[in-house]
Amino acid sequence: MKEIKCVCGHVNPNGTVLCESCGRALTEEAKNEKLHDMRYEGSARRSQTYNKSIIDKIWNFFSSVKVGVWLIIITLIASAVGTILPQEQYIPNGQPADEYYEDVYGFFGELYYTVGFHDLYSSWWYLLLIASIGVSLVICSLDRVIPLYRALKNQRVTRHVGFLKRQRIYGKTDTTEYDEPIGKIKENLTRKKYKIREEDGNILAEKNRFSRWGPYVNHIGLIIFLFGGMLRFVPGMYIDETVWIREGETRAVPGTDQEYYLENKGFTLETYDKNKDKEVFGEAIDKNGTIAKNFQSDVILYKESGERVPGQKAEREKEQEDSIKVNHPLKFGNFAVYQTSYKLDEFKSMSFTLDNKESGKSFGEFTVDLFDPQNAYTFEDGYKAELMGYYPDFSGFNEQGEPQTKSPLPNNPAFLFKLFSPEKPEGEISFVGIRKNLEPLGENDYKLSFAGVETRDVSALTVHKDLTLWILALGGAIFMIGVIQGAYWHHRRIWIRRSDDGDGLIVAGHTNKNWHGLKNEISFVLEGSGINEPVDQQQKDEVRRNEDVNDNNGRVEQ
Repeated sequence: MKEIKCVCGHVNPNGTVLCESCGRALTEEAKNEKLHDMRYEGSARRSQTYNKSIIDKIWNFFSSVKVGVWLIIITLIASAVGTILPQEQYIPNGQPADEYYEDVYGFFGELYYTVGFHDLYSSWWYLLLIASIGVSLVICSLDRVIPLYRALKNQRVTRHVGFLKRQRIYGKTDTTEYDEPIGKIKENLTRKKYKIREEDGNILAEKNRFSRWGPYVNHIGLIIFLFGGMLRFVPGMYIDETVWIREGETRAVPGTDQEYYLENKGFTLETYDKNKDKEVFGEAIDKNGTIAKNFQSDVILYKESGERVPGQKAEREKEQEDSIKVNHPLKFGNFAVYQTSYKLDEFKSMSFTLDNKESGKSFGEFTVDLFDPQNAYTFEDGYKAELMGYYPDFSGFNEQGEPQTKSPLPNNPAFLFKLFSPEKPEGEISFVGIRKNLEPLGENDYKLSFAGVETRDVSALTVHKDLTLWILALGGAIFMIGVIQGAYWHHRRIWIRRSDDGDGLIVAGHTNKNWHGLKNEISFVLEGSGINEPVDQQQKDEVRRNEDVNDNNGRVEQ
C-alpha cells in the first residue's frame, strides 16, 4: 500500500485528501477548494482508493449508499407484492398450493406461485435480499467509520493555516496580545463544556464527538435486527404454524419433534343473544345473523415419556389441561398455543341403509367413517356394499363423466358403490352424495338410502414460538440509541490559532450539523475577549452571488 507522508511528518494512508494530523491539503483538487469537504475529514476511504481486484469491486459495490437504498426499495416492493395474495400458510387447509393459486386466481395466481411469492418470506431470493442489505450496512459502515475514527483520533491541536481558512466558519483578528484574550476564551469554553487541548499557545476545543458515531450505531442496530429476522428461518428458532384439531382428536404439536401432543376434548361457541344484548349488538346481529361472544377449545397437553420403540406408541403423560380462548393461550416451555379460528359441524361419518326399491325392505345399515372408510360393508344373506370410489369434496363430473374432488376434506362427500345381492350377484353401480342418488349404468333393483350424519367441530390453533424476539428488541433499541445520539447532539470544534507571522489570532469552527447553534456558541465564547467574530464564508459567498446577479440584471435592464 502506497502511503503519503505529510510535511508535518505524519504518514497518511493512500487516498488521504487532508492530512490526518495537521489538515494540510494533499491533493491539487483539495488545494483549489474554496471550502474543504469535511464529511469524512478528508480521510482515505477504501472504496475510493482501490478498484483492481474482484474483492475491491465487490467492496466498492456494497459500499455505495445508492446500492443500499436500491436494495431496501426492492425489498420493500417485494414485501408489498407478497401481501397481494394470501401466503401459503393462510390458504384453505388440505389443498395443494400450486392448485389453489391457479384455481382461485387464474394465470396471475399461477405466476404468483411460480415466482415464489406464495411463500415470500422463506424464499431463497428474499433471504438473499435481506442478507445483501446486511452486507451493504456492514461494508458501508467499515468503509467510513474506520478512516473517520482514525482522522479524529490523529488530529493535532495546531492545524495548518490553509486548513483553517477553508473552514466554513473563519475569521482573523489583528492583535499582538494573546494571553488575556485566550484566557477569557478558555474560561467561556469551559462554561460551554468544551474539552480543551492546548499546543504551543493554540487551542482545539471540542465536544460531542460521540454524536458522529450515531449513524454507525444505527447500522449496528439494523444489522442485529436483520440477523434476528434471518434467524427465524433457522429450524427451532421461530415457529408460527396453524394446526386444525377435531373434537376427540389428538395431534402432535408442530415444532416439538413429536414430544408434545394436544387432545381436543371439546369446542365451545358462545354467541350474543339478540334479546339480551339488543342494545349493543342488535344492529350487528340483524346484519350478520350471529356474532361470536367467545369460542374456546378445551384441551389436554401430553408429553411423551420413555424411549420411542419403532412400531409402538410411546407412553404419554398428562402435562396440563386448559381452555384455549382468544387472547388466552396455552403456554408451555417456549411455546404458546392460540385459538385463532374454528369450523362448525364438519362431517365425521354418514350412515346408509341398503333397500329394495320395489318392496322398500331394508337389509341393513352401515356407517362410513369419512376419514377412514372401509372397502366393503357386508350384511346377512349375501348382501354387500363395496366402496369403489370416495370423493370427500365432490365438485362435479369431468368431460369423461368421472367424479372429481376439490380437496381431501369432507365438505361435500360423495361415494361410488357397487351393491351385491342374491338376485344381482354381478352387482349394481350406485352413486350417492348429498341430495344425489344416481344410477349411472341403468335402473337398479336396490338403492342406498341416507340414514343419518354425525358432525363435529374443528378448532384452528396457532402454535407460536419465537426465540429471536430479544434479538429484534435489542437491535431496535440500539437503532433508537443511534437515532437519539445523532439527532440531539452535534459534534462541534473551535480552533484558536496564532498566525505564523505573530500579528493576529485565527478563529475557525466546524460542526456536522446545526451551524446556527455553533455560531451562537462562538459568539458566546469570544464575548469579552476583544476578538472579532468569524464569518460564515458559505453564507458570505451566497450573498455575494446574489448581489452579482442583481447587478447583472440591472445592467441588462439599462
